[in-house]
Amino acid sequence: MKKVDLNCDLGESFGNYKLGLDEEVIKYISSANVACGFHASDPLVMQKTVSLAKEFGVCVGAHPGFPDLVGFGRRNMNVSPQEAKAFVQYQIGALDAFCKASGTKLCHVKPHGALYNMAGKDEALANAICEGIYEYNRELILLCLSGSKMIDAAKNIGLRAASEVFADRAYEDDGSLVARSKPGAVITDEDIAVSRVVEMVKKGSVRSINGNTVEIKADSICLHGDGIKAVEFAKRIRVELQNNDVEIVSLNELI
Repeated sequence: MKKVDLNCDLGESFGNYKLGLDEEVIKYISSANVACGFHASDPLVMQKTVSLAKEFGVCVGAHPGFPDLVGFGRRNMNVSPQEAKAFVQYQIGALDAFCKASGTKLCHVKPHGALYNMAGKDEALANAICEGIYEYNRELILLCLSGSKMIDAAKNIGLRAASEVFADRAYEDDGSLVARSKPGAVITDEDIAVSRVVEMVKKGSVRSINGNTVEIKADSICLHGDGIKAVEFAKRIRVELQNNDVEIVSLNELI
């Protein structure tokens, strides 16, 4: 039976601002990427999300991004590799403190938003992120886009990496994600999104926004927990995968 991880970005509320359906979605996923305070979240939210993941037996990962609360970490920033490395280590360390305090273990790191997308094509940035993770804890797993420069960077430094695919995002012909500013970047039709998930996992391919077949590797599927139908979407993906003889396991069991 084929195995795959089902992950979701969580812990993205901030102060009085509530974002996402963390308490409901977490029941259906196997790994959680927890915001670390730069693009979203705050210490209390981080603490609560780690405790929630522990309660439901979900693998905890750090979700570091650019220091951009207003832009939710989705705006490109011109930073040096040294800055990017420090950003990543700072945020991993912050989340790991809550993991240690709650008696759970940090499993992986998934860069967020613009940092994630930029490092997918920028070799120097990808190397900086992987160096930051490796120096902090070489046992952590890097979760990044299938075919990303980060996959190569992780391999070169000796870091385990998992290839991620997206249930609700459109792809360019080169395997990168279509920019959110472009029409059709986000897939809102649940039937289409679910069928794409099955194709990505079972066949290792996906149709690009231009209709071309793109080969990808699906170790982990990302779904977003802030949509109106996020819970129903999570349920459907889980059921469809199981109906297609795909077992859902956490990253630490898979990689």
